[in-house]
This record gives sequence, structure tokens and C-alpha cells, in this order.
Amino acid sequence: MGPTPDLAITGTALLDGSLRPATVLVRGGRVVAVGPPDGAATATEQVTLGDDEVLLPGLVDTHVHVNEPGRTEWEGFRSATRAAAAGGVTTLVDMPLNSVPATVDAAALETKRRAAAGKCHVDVGFWGGAVPASLGGLAALRDAGAFGFKCFLVDSGVPEFPALAADELDRAVAEVAALDSLLVVHAEDAGVLASAPVCAGPSYAGFLASRPHEAEDVAIARLLDAAARHGGRVHVVHLSSAAALDRIAAARGAGVRVTVETCPHYLALAAEDVPDGGTAFKCCPPIRDRANRDALWGALGTGVIDCVVSDHSPATADLKCPDSGDFAEAWGGIASVQLGLPVVWTAARSRGVGLPDVVRWMSAAPAALVGLDAKGAIAVGKDADLVVFAPDATFLVDPGRLQHRNPVTPYAGRELTGQVREVWLRGRRIVTDGEPDGAPAGRLLQKGAP
Repeated sequence: MGPTPDLAITGTALLDGSLRPATVLVRGGRVVAVGPPDGAATATEQVTLGDDEVLLPGLVDTHVHVNEPGRTEWEGFRSATRAAAAGGVTTLVDMPLNSVPATVDAAALETKRRAAAGKCHVDVGFWGGAVPASLGGLAALRDAGAFGFKCFLVDSGVPEFPALAADELDRAVAEVAALDSLLVVHAEDAGVLASAPVCAGPSYAGFLASRPHEAEDVAIARLLDAAARHGGRVHVVHLSSAAALDRIAAARGAGVRVTVETCPHYLALAAEDVPDGGTAFKCCPPIRDRANRDALWGALGTGVIDCVVSDHSPATADLKCPDSGDFAEAWGGIASVQLGLPVVWTAARSRGVGLPDVVRWMSAAPAALVGLDAKGAIAVGKDADLVVFAPDATFLVDPGRLQHRNPVTPYAGRELTGQVREVWLRGRRIVTDGEPDGAPAGRLLQKGAP
């Protein structure tokens, strides 16, 4: 018999896609055994779940804007990763823009890693940036450990991260294909947006008209054509337009290497429910109507959409223009890394969708997207990233209890179902009774490193 395990957790666990009674044994930060709950297992720490609790793998959120260094007043590694931990997210991948410098070369990546060192409550990896000036030099970022490359096809909102023109997108797809890496794309078309009605004032209908679904559809079509020509792996971030789904499915059927994500706000909210002046709901692309939302749920069910991630995109409260409610002036972004699981689960259960599907979309699928083989499931050899979740417990969203730096949220006052109660990161408890505790224990991850 080997050394005594550090931790044994007994109760209902999500294993191989189904919930069943089990005992999970952990040693040295990894799951070393999964067996029946027979009471024979011994460990240094033994935990028995309550009848209303289940054990889930830690979530993996591959779309988080942390904004440090340079705009740390917007967020920061310490606050973002505390919020992630409180929401059951044990691994996140940070986006390359909104920080200064943007992560568009190896030196900037090292700057960001130094800024994050010692501050992270969960494991953190990094995307690199594909901007016009970085094309031709992406290999250095890949070799420095970036998990892939993010680009915009429309103004990103910050001058240090310019968009790619059509010919530059083609070059980026070809370069990323040659590196056998991944290009993740904010797919809206600048030409379509330029011809759309101008947004002004507090009308949400006016803002929605200024970001029509055709902007996504045209940009996605261009991306799919480039991926087909060059054989590159591409990923559509924060899909909101259901009109693009058939084209994506057809391209995948023809062998194009494309994956797709959507976000909690597109699955739980609808344009009909957004009040005029409600700039907490502003994001780009926007929250669309209920029929569109229903189609996104359908695409998750058929596998056309692969994963659900937060697009945690915070800003200071004043940048959301709460006094004027002006959608044209307000910063576009929704900070939800702490609330993603209960938001999606609340919407899912109302549609008869089970918890195993939700966790697959929010843990296993994003882990697979970026090649994090040790994440995304409770299984022998995997990191012991574990979450105790109470799927029937309800709570009201209180912005004062959110852990991200600027607690602006469109979910304020909303009743959600599902509470994160305890979290372990590689076998170390980081959340107790729903509250992050202890010193930061997260690691900085690099693509290709163990």
C-alpha cells in the first residue's frame, strides 16, 4: 500500500459524465484513486459531503480579462482570481488586451507573468495577441508559453491592440497553422458596423441596432474561409449571433478546424429584458433577443457550440456611465467569472438540461480547447481541482459580496440557483463556506509545460 492520501472526499461526484456516489482520494495535488463510498478509505483529511452537495471538477475559464499591469484599477490578478475561486473556477486563461503593455510579444508576456507572480488564487495561463505588428513573430510568443493567439476584426476599444484587416487575418491564420497553434477571434465585421445605425443615448434597442448580427455572420464567414484555405485551428469567441450557426456547422462538417464558445450572459439574458439606460448589460457583441438565445441553447445541445466561458470584462464603475445610461459612451463588458456557474445552471435547469452537460461545457471542453490535459475532470492522474456545489440552494446576487474589484453586475438582485461552498486547487483548500481563504496558491501555466 502506498503513502496515506492527503485528502479523501466522499459523496456524490461527477465522474465520466454522470453523478454517482464515490470516494475521491488525493495525494500530492493529484487524484490518485476513485472508488466506491465504502468508508474504508483513510486520509489525513476526510470530508463527507452533505446530502444536498455534489463534487465537481474545477471549472476552466479560457476567456478572462484581468487587465494587469496598466489598468489594474479595472481588475487585477489578486481580485480576479479570488472571484474565480469563489465561483468554482480553478483555472483561467488571461486575455492579451486591456493590460499595458498588451501581450503581443515575449517581453510583454514576461512582464505580465511578473505582475501575476504571487497574486493568483487559481492557476493562470495566458493568451498571446495577434495584431498587425506581431504577425511574422508569433513563434516567439508560442515558445514563451502562450496558449494561442487572440485577434480582433473590429476596433478592440483600446489603441494598443489594433484589429486585423482582411489580408492580415489571412496571414494570421496561415502563421498560426504553421505553428500548429490556435487563433481565437473576436468576429465582428467593421464594414457592417460602419453601415449600421449610430448608437446614441440610453436606448438599448438603439444599441442593439448598432451591432447587428450580420456583423458577426460576415466576419465568421471570412474566418472560416481562411481556416479552410490554410488548415488552421480557429476559435470563435463569445458567439452571440445564432444566425451564424448553420455556416459553422457546415464548415465543421467539411473538415474546417473550428470551435466556438458562448457566454453566460447570452444564455441567461435577453434583449427584451434589458432596460433603457441599463449599461451594466452592455457587451460587444450584444445580448440579443429570446429567440436567438433559444437557438444558442439548441446549438450547445447539438455540439455546434463547444464551451461556455465568462468573457469576464470588468471596468471601473464610472466607465459604465451609470448616471447618463448612455450605451454609446459606456464601456462594453460584463464581469461574471464568480457567477458563471450559477447563472448557467439556473438557466439550464429551467430548460431540463442536466448538471453534467453544464460542467462539460464549462470545464472539460475549455480544458480540451487549450490542451490542459490535467484539468477538466475528476479522474486518476488529473489535478485535484475540486468543487463542492449545492445545486438546489438559492441566493440573491449581492454586488457587495462579489470578489472582483468593481462589483458592477447585470445580475444584481437576481435569484440564482446553485452555490459553490468549498474549492480545492490541486488538493489545497482555497474556498471555505463560499469564501476564498488562505494565501494565493495558484500557478502560472505555460503551454506545453507539465
